[in-house]
Amino acid sequence: MKVKQLVLLIAVAAAVLAASAAVPTLRRWGNDPASEVPTYVVSRGDFSRKIHAEGNLKAADATILGPPTKVRRPLKIAWLAPDGSWVKEGDVVIRFDPTDLEEELKQGRHDRATTDSQIAQKTVREEGSRRNLERDAEVAILELDYAEGFQGKDDLIFSRTEIIEAEIDRDLALVKRDHAEQAGRVHGELAQTELDLLSIERRKAELTISQAEEGLQDLEVRAPHDGIFALKTVWGRRPEVGQMVWGGNAVAEIPEPETMEAQIYVLEADAGGLEVGLPATVRLDAHPGVTHRAQVNKVAALAQRRNHRVPTQYFAVTLAFDRTVTEVMKPGQRVQAVLTLDELEDVLTVPRQAVFEKDGKKVVYARRGGRFEPVEVELGPAAPGRLVIEKGLREGDHIALRDPTRPVDEPQEDDQETAEAAVVG
Repeated sequence: MKVKQLVLLIAVAAAVLAASAAVPTLRRWGNDPASEVPTYVVSRGDFSRKIHAEGNLKAADATILGPPTKVRRPLKIAWLAPDGSWVKEGDVVIRFDPTDLEEELKQGRHDRATTDSQIAQKTVREEGSRRNLERDAEVAILELDYAEGFQGKDDLIFSRTEIIEAEIDRDLALVKRDHAEQAGRVHGELAQTELDLLSIERRKAELTISQAEEGLQDLEVRAPHDGIFALKTVWGRRPEVGQMVWGGNAVAEIPEPETMEAQIYVLEADAGGLEVGLPATVRLDAHPGVTHRAQVNKVAALAQRRNHRVPTQYFAVTLAFDRTVTEVMKPGQRVQAVLTLDELEDVLTVPRQAVFEKDGKKVVYARRGGRFEPVEVELGPAAPGRLVIEKGLREGDHIALRDPTRPVDEPQEDDQETAEAAVVG
């Protein structure tokens, strides 16, 4: 009997153990003990926010070269001087294909000759028509005069029928005269209108001829002064022989080497706080060991793509150097730049993951005694991984690096990303 009871007790104990093993571990909700939450000790120190960007050198002053602005059609590039070559004043640096302009000139002359012929024919025809109408009007006037002069009105001499016929003849002659005069006026106005239209066509042909002749004279672009011939990059593409370009578009430039500047491109997401006057340092890829001091001289108003095939947008930023080193700085050289947006001393900073958003407010969880309490904070500038705290914390505070009100195994990236987005925005 005792053996049976012992076996029964062992079986019950095993069942209890199995049941307890099958029950899932309860997750902690509410404040975790301080020992189970990673913390960070708030301290003071220096803070800086920098942006890295790349770009190219260009001259602050340069002469832009391109197709003649008077030509209102695209021109094909027929020849280009070598990119980066040294040219002298008067050297031909760009040639455009004259084929299209020569065809325009030929067509314009043909149109002008055709219009001149039409005007001459129209003038001759209208002169004949005018004379015929004048003759018809003269005949109508003579008929009216005759009808009025020999109209029978005396009823003692003429019968009733003759008197009526004479009255009808007079009225008909009057109508013929009026019609002839009116037809002459209308025909003259219509003829003048047609001649005016032909004159407009002739002026259009003259304009085409004039533009083509002027364009043909400017198809060779010459260097206005000595310098380096540099092709202009547009939408990530450099001009090349066979390419069509519109008048006014830049094909190349001859820069002034005495004053160089850097054209860099800052990612749209990193451009918050960009403004004129910010300090920067620049390194040339050709001379990476040397740093050149500069400052932001211009920031584009709108972000744009650097390449039409890539949707990423950048803000174009122009950097002015404190000093141009003409011996090493050449137009087109690639550069790496670092812009300093914020440089603060003796400020409180915390990791980004320590800031959360609760009920529309930015909070951190500071340890007070054995518990973590939410503390509303006011954020300052932000850098990758760190935030400046302007109000709400003291040096030496212990803050949680994760939300202690949530269980350990629950993802918390949403709050962190929300806080970061709010800071950046």
